[in-house]
Formats: sequence, structure tokens, C-alpha cells
Amino acid sequence: MTEGTFSIIGRCARTGMFGVAISTGEMAVGSRCIHVQPNVGAVISQASSNPRLGHLGLNLLRQGHPAPRVVAELAASDAFVERRQLGCVDMTGGSAGRTGSGNRPWAGHRSDTNVVAAANAVVGAGVCDAMFETFAKTGDLPLWERLLQALEAGKRAGGEPNGEKSGGLYVVDHEPYALVDLRVDLHPEPVAELRRLADQYFPLIPYYRLRPLDPSVPPAAEWLAKQP
Repeated sequence: MTEGTFSIIGRCARTGMFGVAISTGEMAVGSRCIHVQPNVGAVISQASSNPRLGHLGLNLLRQGHPAPRVVAELAASDAFVERRQLGCVDMTGGSAGRTGSGNRPWAGHRSDTNVVAAANAVVGAGVCDAMFETFAKTGDLPLWERLLQALEAGKRAGGEPNGEKSGGLYVVDHEPYALVDLRVDLHPEPVAELRRLADQYFPLIPYYRLRPLDPSVPPAAEWLAKQP
């Protein structure tokens, strides 16, 4: 059985936030394929994923290398790169992707300033196109919502032909920890489950921004009930 993956890396030009949304036909994708660091950039390694490439990519970004150079260096470092799919967005919004020749069809990527959409072993190019185009037309929304809407568009376009099992949404701002880190590690409809979690979590993002600075704030449910 072919197990495909579709994902999107995005950077918000207004805020400098970075994030990734991803879904795949294997479990626990969020633990392996998402590599993001505040004020640095984001990297994905998927298909026959190699998490080491994600860590190496972030290290190269920290050294100031632009996204195309990072992807080229990752490819040169990996004897099995034709089995991988890579994407990178750097701190200036520069982007690059690479789809190895050994990826199972349909496989490909699209990139532009602040975004890389990538997919492998999916129903067709429409999956990648739907993610890319949805991200492009939702620039007025918060990054976490843009990424999730893009992932949902990829799913509506057909996603992985045998269905997905896991998904993840990860967003950083300028703090050294994630602003959003939602994972669905094993579920028959992980993209829909991500949306269910997100609809509960997104309204609490301001609360979780505030609480480290003011521990006297009330519990989350009480705080939320007081919001207009």
C-alpha cells in the first residue's frame, strides 16, 4: 500500500511567524517531519523522511544560508535524497523545494516567497495546487489558520488515495517555544480532527501568550468565557 504525504510550509510576511501543516498515511507524522525555529526558518523532510535533514537544515539556516542553498546542501549530504522530498523557507521568505526522482507518483512541489507546498504519493497535482493557492489567497488571516485551511484544501482535492492516519500543525512566533503545536498521531480522519482541535485551541492563543507574563490570569475556561 502506498502511503502519501502532503504538507505546506508558510511564513507570515506581516509578523515573521513560521509554520508547517502536514498529513500522511502513516502515524505520528508531526514527530518526524516538522522542523521549525523562531527567527530562523522552517524545513520539511518527508516521503522516506530523514529527521536528521531537518536538524541539519535548521543549522544551515542559523548560519545565514538562504533556502535554495540549504536544500542543495541537504541533497548533497544524503545518499538517498532521491527517496526524499524537501522544503525550506528562510527568515527573509526565500523558499526552495526538492522532490526526488524516487518519490512515488503523484509527487511534486510548488514554491514562492514565504511558502512551499509539497506532496508525494497523492491522487494528483491538484493536491499541491490546492494547498499553494489557498495559502496565497488567505494572507489576511493568522498564519495558523492559513496553514490549516491550506491542508484542508489539499484533503478536499483528494489527499492520499488510501486515506491519512496522522497530521500536525506547528507555528512559532518570536518566543523560543511553539505558539501552536497540535498533533493527531493516529486517527481515521486526521485533517478533520486537527480542525476540531484547532477550533478549540485557536481562541486560546492570546491566553497562552499572556499567561507566561501574568500568572494571575484566571483558568483558561474562565478567561475564555469573559471574552467578547
